[in-house]
Amino acid sequence: MDSEDDLLNAHDMESGEEEDDFYSGETDDYNDSEGGEPDYGFVEEDVDDSVMIASHRSQVNYVVLKEEDIRRHQKDDIGQVSMVLSISEVEASILLLHYHWSVSKVHDEWFADEERVRKTVGILDGPDDSGEVIHFDLSTLIIFLSTYFSLEILSVACGHPFCSTCWTGRLHLNIYLLYTFPLILYTCVGYISTTINGGPGCLMLKCPEPSCPAAVGQDMFEKLASKEDKEKYYRYFIRSYVEDNRKMKWCPAPGCEHAIDFAAGTGSYDVSCLCSHSFCWNCTEEAHRPVDCETVAQWIRKNSAESENMNWILANSKPCPKCKRPIEKNHGCMHMTCTPPCKYEFCWLCLNAWTDHGERTGGFYACNKYEAGKQEGRYDEAEKRREMAKNSLERYTHYYERWASNQTSRQKAMVDLEKARSEKLEKLSDIHGTPESQLKCITEAWLQIIECRRVLKWTYAYGYYLPDHDKKQFFEYLQGEAESGLERLHKCVEKELEVFLVAEGPSDDFNHFRTKLTGLTSITKTYFENLVKALENGLADVDTQGASSKSTNTKSSKTNGGGKGKGSSKSGGSSKNLDGN
Repeated sequence: MDSEDDLLNAHDMESGEEEDDFYSGETDDYNDSEGGEPDYGFVEEDVDDSVMIASHRSQVNYVVLKEEDIRRHQKDDIGQVSMVLSISEVEASILLLHYHWSVSKVHDEWFADEERVRKTVGILDGPDDSGEVIHFDLSTLIIFLSTYFSLEILSVACGHPFCSTCWTGRLHLNIYLLYTFPLILYTCVGYISTTINGGPGCLMLKCPEPSCPAAVGQDMFEKLASKEDKEKYYRYFIRSYVEDNRKMKWCPAPGCEHAIDFAAGTGSYDVSCLCSHSFCWNCTEEAHRPVDCETVAQWIRKNSAESENMNWILANSKPCPKCKRPIEKNHGCMHMTCTPPCKYEFCWLCLNAWTDHGERTGGFYACNKYEAGKQEGRYDEAEKRREMAKNSLERYTHYYERWASNQTSRQKAMVDLEKARSEKLEKLSDIHGTPESQLKCITEAWLQIIECRRVLKWTYAYGYYLPDHDKKQFFEYLQGEAESGLERLHKCVEKELEVFLVAEGPSDDFNHFRTKLTGLTSITKTYFENLVKALENGLADVDTQGASSKSTNTKSSKTNGGGKGKGSSKSGGSSKNLDGN
């Protein structure tokens, strides 16, 4: 393995090449968009370094939205539909809710057949007569009672009359009314309050008349709902803008209220929220580039599946010959006793009754019967099955332990980063007289470590499902180089930095340390860029090199066989290949 100085010198020779951000290969400035196109960057000025670096791992193709941003986008869409279609904002809201907040879909459907859309959505031009026969007696009674007891009559576009009590459920009727007109009790159930407390379905509420398709708009909720119900309604309303929108998703981090507006079809699916949580927009699992979502799903299922428990049982236990329950051997001798109520005593090796064993069969630590049966092949199938289970379990354990240990290291690195920001940078600045702005190499190193631990973690899931032997060798070489570079960087910023935290004053060694740390950070980044690009290309370099090798061998074979007979041509080509190998 190259020394750190050699690696740093090699890196200095390549310093003329422009370095891009994390694994992106992109240097374009996407903030200088023209023509009113959305700027797919963060809408926050003071963004944490970790968010900024993570967001530029690939082409910036998403926007992180806070609640006020979501409300503004929602209001803009409603205003646009209202203006283009010449309808009220209440009606525009109803349309957008029905068509999952797709402005283009609303426009297409409306201009294709306005009348059909109105009927489907429930935006009526005038009173609806479809329920008049069914509702006539009740309507007449409600109008009479409302007039007699001074209750307000309200209706949506269809014109079906219902008193304010029917809508809200806030009863102000005296005892005389309850006894005299019991029918009103059936109607006054608090229509709006009940539907709001029933969940987001209140956003698609229809007229209380059962046969009426008229939609209940936002204005009715604003006028009739209680303060508490209004808060619930508007929470459902704003959440629908994200949850019904194909281009948006909520950040899955616990307690986070931010949403991601994603420009589908461009760049990577990895996104970073303002809360510093990175995740895959496609599957909402934690960010896992360069491993695809299907592999991640397989790995997560495997980690939680019962199959690994069964493999462990097969590899480390044998069935009791009598009751067939799996028995784990927990002592050195071969004399086994099954648990109650079975209590069968048997030999661990040959599984026969212990009464047939003794000094003549090898005592407590051997079994001549098993050795004889093994030579005859009686235990081949069971042993083969157990050996396969053991190998499978050992292979899975190898990858899982490294996957988990990198996750643990990443979490610790995040804690160490915060500690460096809150304590160490200030202390180093005081001891060595260096402004904190010139100590960014330390935070950048920690950020690189956090990102590389994430990538390295998922490469072990990738390696577990990689079947091809030739590709596996190339993959393990790239993984090993990247991991070695990461360990050097981690050691430098974690261990070597401690010396300068207890120094008595400034020294040139600290300046050398900063230079070394910057170089190691850049080298580690390069290693991981190569690893990520190779995995995203499906390790295509192996196929390319293999095809090139075959082509070279073919040409060599033809050249060596020129001017000879058919037999000598084959012999010459074969001899050349053997010499080359």
